[in-house]
Formats: sequence, C-alpha cells, structure tokens
Amino acid sequence: MSGPIKFDSGLTGIRNGLDGIQKTASQIASKDAMEATSPYDLAKSMVDLKVYTHQVSASAQVVKITDQVLGTLLDIKA
Repeated sequence: MSGPIKFDSGLTGIRNGLDGIQKTASQIASKDAMEATSPYDLAKSMVDLKVYTHQVSASAQVVKITDQVLGTLLDIKA
C-alpha cells in the first residue's frame, strides 16, 4: 500500500522484535551463559529481552492504530 498509512512498518517491527527475542532467549539458555563467570552478559541479555518485548508491543500498537485509521477512512468513504 502506498501513502502514509502502512502496515509494513508495524509488521516489520513485530518480526524483528520476535527474531530478537528468540536470539536473546537462546543466548540466555545457552551452556556458555550458564557457565559464565561474569553476570554482565546475562544481565545484558535480560535487558535486551525486555527491549525486544517493548519493540513487539509498540509495533503491535502501530498495526492496531493503522487498522483503526483504515476502518475510519472506509466508514467516511462509504
């Protein structure tokens, strides 16, 4: 779809966030993380996990608002 209303940015954000969550969760659950002597890496991964969770949530809001705007435009046009 062209113009200012796009689902693509929201869907891309959701996809990227979910990919980041999967990657970070794998890092947290890895054997290396369990045997690490420094808690820094684990703490960083936990923060990254929260960041990706917020990214997915914000991107879902973009999709939701875009859907509402398109619905309103269709109601006005009808």
